[in-house]
Amino acid sequence: MKTNGFKGWLYLLPAILFLGIFMIYPLVDVIVYSFEEGYNFASQSFFGYGLYNFSYVLHDPFFLQAVKNTFIIVMITVPVSTGISLLISLGLNSIKPLKELFQTIFFLPYVTNTLAVGLVFMILFKKTAYSDGLMNLLINAFGGSSVDFIDGPYWAKITVMCIYTVWIVMPFKILILTSALAGVKQDYYNAAKVDGTSRFRTFYKITLPMISPMIFYLVITGFIGAFKAYSDEVAIFGTNLNAAGMNTIVGYVYDMLYGDSGGYPSYASAASLILFAIVFTITVINLMISKKNVQY
Repeated sequence: MKTNGFKGWLYLLPAILFLGIFMIYPLVDVIVYSFEEGYNFASQSFFGYGLYNFSYVLHDPFFLQAVKNTFIIVMITVPVSTGISLLISLGLNSIKPLKELFQTIFFLPYVTNTLAVGLVFMILFKKTAYSDGLMNLLINAFGGSSVDFIDGPYWAKITVMCIYTVWIVMPFKILILTSALAGVKQDYYNAAKVDGTSRFRTFYKITLPMISPMIFYLVITGFIGAFKAYSDEVAIFGTNLNAAGMNTIVGYVYDMLYGDSGGYPSYASAASLILFAIVFTITVINLMISKKNVQY
């Protein structure tokens, strides 16, 4: 028994080393950095430990703007993308002959480079000296006035960001939900037809409970993914997100490390831990809600 136990730990050793070097050590390092006050990146020195870094970050207007942008993106895109993906998946599930073809078509944006898709969106919405962009042409066709979605008002920019985020995350959700719908046993639907159950009641009482674990999984991962948003904003608004007013929490952390105002790992670490606390709290709340609403 002792020999088998030793072999087991020996097999786990590479994974333990990998996790220790690339996950546990960086996490501990971030925690230590976040409490080091007056850290000097050049001399690798600091003058004490305390909570000043957290206070600075929580009072920084750029961080507060990043938190606002991130929460708007999260609260809008997660439910909207999940709901639209569910509707599309239900439609795909009812189209038997061309189901695989349409699945492939809807999945294409997921395997396309994020920056490439962002550039396409920028071209669609950006006003130039030669054109107001395709979206403004459509707005003008319906009698509306042109809007500068990229360099214009805040509501226009956040609208573009939400539309782009929904577009880029939907393919994965459609794939997962379509697979979940395919796993629901046909016997349940046959029994509902015999009883004369309406389509809505069949969906609400059979389909939704059966795929609720997958929906919950997509909501949780959607929240986490939306809170980590950064590259999407860069693709549309460029690298100077603070100037555009469209920075996110992850973007703020990056700027504190490598941006024009970079070289402050203590501030970046404090912001990272605040982000972790927010994501952890929302995840726990979702887990508590799922105990009553998710059918396993």
